[in-house]
Amino acid sequence: MAPPLTIRNLTSTPLNVRQLERYPAPSGAIHSLNRFTGNITSFTNNVTETEIPDNAEPYAREDVDIRVEPFAVVNTDKAASERADDILRVTIELEGQRYRIDVPLPVAYTRTFTPLVPDPRFELTAVYVKDDTFLTVYSSRDLASWMQHLRDPTPLSALSIPGTHNSPTCHKALPSVRCQAVSPRAQLDNGVRFFDIRVQPERPEDSGHDGLILVHGVFPISLTGNKYFRDLVNETVSWLEGHGSETVIFSVKREGPGEHNDAQLARILRQHYANNDRWWTEPRIPRLGEARGKIVLMRRFALADELRGEHDGRGWALDAENWAYNTPNDRHGEVVVQDFCEVLDTENIDAKLRYATEHLERAGCEACGDENAPAPPLYLNFLSASNFWKVGCWPEKIAAILNPAVTKHLATKHVQSGQGDWGTGVVICDWVGESGDWDLVRCIVGMNSKLMVRQGQ
Repeated sequence: MAPPLTIRNLTSTPLNVRQLERYPAPSGAIHSLNRFTGNITSFTNNVTETEIPDNAEPYAREDVDIRVEPFAVVNTDKAASERADDILRVTIELEGQRYRIDVPLPVAYTRTFTPLVPDPRFELTAVYVKDDTFLTVYSSRDLASWMQHLRDPTPLSALSIPGTHNSPTCHKALPSVRCQAVSPRAQLDNGVRFFDIRVQPERPEDSGHDGLILVHGVFPISLTGNKYFRDLVNETVSWLEGHGSETVIFSVKREGPGEHNDAQLARILRQHYANNDRWWTEPRIPRLGEARGKIVLMRRFALADELRGEHDGRGWALDAENWAYNTPNDRHGEVVVQDFCEVLDTENIDAKLRYATEHLERAGCEACGDENAPAPPLYLNFLSASNFWKVGCWPEKIAAILNPAVTKHLATKHVQSGQGDWGTGVVICDWVGESGDWDLVRCIVGMNSKLMVRQGQ
């Protein structure tokens, strides 16, 4: 028999568990394990390809009344399973409306609750950790427009923001160069609001030329020809025109071979890109209302001398020019960064996970405070790391471990205290969206619920 069921409510509404039904696994169901060994946190689920028919009869049914307050955890005395490989159907009630979920859930994607009423007022998402028999309930948001639910005075740094590392590297490329499974447009549609971008000036001797090649280190991001920053900008601007409630942070860094320098990059960006109202280039963290519909430029490059006088001498763009290399925790101006990237062997992945979850906790204890108060720092938490010479440490391999482990942490452990707004800061991921797996992104967005409650929404 499995351990008792634990339920965590990460919505702003009290919920009551009303019924537990138990079914044998459907005949023909296929089961598989997804287990991480060694010192890495195990995040294991059974996958059932066959759904339980609506008219199926459970072998056991129990009416219960288990109340779980908003942002609370309840350890029940109800077993998650009584037979090997059985399936538990959980029916919950919020404000008189009932919803149900069958657990275990598939590994590859989050499962939404099925409403049992014709006009449901809630959209709910479940994360179920089978090893811990832990069910977490999130309020689902339209990932394409999730920022519309947050107030204009909210500082961008108070939000829980999904991001991607080397965001446009979704093309056919060397396995250590490719970091993403899907295109930037698909990332935007599914909630990502931070792009990490590396560029190389195409003609470094000519700042009048706007060509910026997308690169990762010294390599182009595609084996089929150069890809350009201009196309990424155009695609993002087009997307923002249809999603005016949203904003996207562009973190831009100069990489690649050649004789270019930071000053040349700064001039190109100022002259040819970030010179209109579609961009936020003030050297401070904006409020959400100031940033809606815009690209917020965060620079990881030094300024050209003529740009240091911008904005009454305060400079130009959010300054993230120099944080400590390979750092587990470094504050540089308005950004606080975890970027431990030298995972030279698989034995180091557990250290990376520890640094990432510790940084999540630091971000979660920050509070937005009064809407007129200074913005908290912007927490940047890179889940990315790699070693070119080790197959087990290529971006895709590390993401296969880190992404579900961080999902589990957010669902079962993140903060769980009265401190702060429970935010995550910007969580910068590799390989999200593969085979439709947006679990981690959805959980990051879901952590904004505590902030929304404190704002009276």
